Amino acid sequence: MREQIEAAAARYPDQRSAIMPALLIAQKEHGYLPAPVLEEVADILGVERIWVYELATFYTLFHTTPVGRFHLQLCDNVSCMLRGSEDLLRHLEAVLGIEKGGTTPDGLFTLSTVECLGACEMAPVMQVGDDYHGDLDIARLGALLDRLCKAAGQVTSAERVVVGAPGG
Repeated sequence: MREQIEAAAARYPDQRSAIMPALLIAQKEHGYLPAPVLEEVADILGVERIWVYELATFYTLFHTTPVGRFHLQLCDNVSCMLRGSEDLLRHLEAVLGIEKGGTTPDGLFTLSTVECLGACEMAPVMQVGDDYHGDLDIARLGALLDRLCKAAGQVTSAERVVVGAPGG
C-alpha cells in the first residue's frame, strides 16, 4: 500500500492534494479506514492527521467502519424524498431485516442514506459500490437486490424476507 500511495502522491505538487487518492488506495486494501489506517496514510504523506480524518469522515465514499459486500447508499435529499425514497428505505429495511446504518448478519448488505448523490434527474437514486441505480421503485429495487444476491451466490431478496426479516 505504501508504494501505491507514494506513487499516487508523486503526481501532486502538494501532498495534501494526494489525501483522497491515498484514502482510496487504503480503503481498497483494507476494506474500510479504521483510525490506524488513517494515521498510516497521514504518516506516509507527511500531512496532519486531522486533514486525513476530515476527508475520510466527510465523503460518503469513504468508510471508517466495516461495510457489507454491497453498500446500498440511498439518497434521501428532497428530490429523491419527493419521488419515494422514504418508502424505498422502509422496504429495504424490511427485506434486509436491518435498519438504516446496519449490516446484514451475513455481511452481504450495508444500508445507508446519503444527503445527495447529485443525480436528481434519476430520483429516487441509490449508489451500490461505484454504480448508480435510478428511477427506482419497489419492483426495480427488488430486481436489483435479486441480481446482487445472485451475484453473491445467496438467496434472492424475496427469499430473504421469508427467511429472516422482521415481519417477513
